[in-house]
Amino acid sequence: MQTARSGRSAFKALVFGLAFACFITPAQAKDVVVFAAASLKNALDDAAAAWKRETGKAAVISYAASNALAKQIEAGAPADIFFSADLDWMDHAALKNLIQPETRINLLGNSLVLIAPNDTSVQVSLQPGLDLASALGDGRLAMGQVEAVPAGKYGKAALEKLGAWAGVKDRIAQTENVRAALFLVSRGEAPLGIVYKTDAVSDPNVKIVATFPESTHPPIVYPAALTKDAANPDAASFLNFLRSSQAKPFFEKQGFGVMATPGSGS
Repeated sequence: MQTARSGRSAFKALVFGLAFACFITPAQAKDVVVFAAASLKNALDDAAAAWKRETGKAAVISYAASNALAKQIEAGAPADIFFSADLDWMDHAALKNLIQPETRINLLGNSLVLIAPNDTSVQVSLQPGLDLASALGDGRLAMGQVEAVPAGKYGKAALEKLGAWAGVKDRIAQTENVRAALFLVSRGEAPLGIVYKTDAVSDPNVKIVATFPESTHPPIVYPAALTKDAANPDAASFLNFLRSSQAKPFFEKQGFGVMATPGSGS
């Protein structure tokens, strides 16, 4: 009888141990989930690969427009880090209590440019009184959704400042994110587009026609933060890596300005 009881106890202990192991293993093996602005793709993919080489841990990155990502997080989508292309959508996330405010950092800066397909000879001077409609010919201007996508909002603000918005507002090919606007120009489906400098340098099929003066639009700032529900202990490590001197070259290679110094907070 004692042997039977001992056997049952050992069996229960084994079952409990296996169940506990099954419970903790997925958490230990879980990748860091990052929701990041589409314009970050090249640099962030490189940074994530370097982090994996160093630590053996992986970051799974979902790229989209910052507005779409913020709304997905608000709707309950699981993410450990939110990396936005503007301050407004990070402010929205903070207002909705979707991030850990003490982890928020303004990490990168960018420039706004006018692009065209590489094989065109169009020339545009981005000065007050700009007649962009003439430069478009029969085509449309590709840019992110002007009321939601950060690059689209910056672009609209710049065109308004230069007095060109009224002439082109009905000739905009609005896209769900800045990379989609880049692709329209890259494929020759739009003669001109407004994207970030970092997008333009990533695509050999487009060229920068002109850079919008910084005075024509709000500062382009990329903040990042841990989400409120971030449960992966490696998320803080990856965010710290992104703000480190090790990650800086990956961002600078793509044309980003690195605002945060290694180890600094926002």
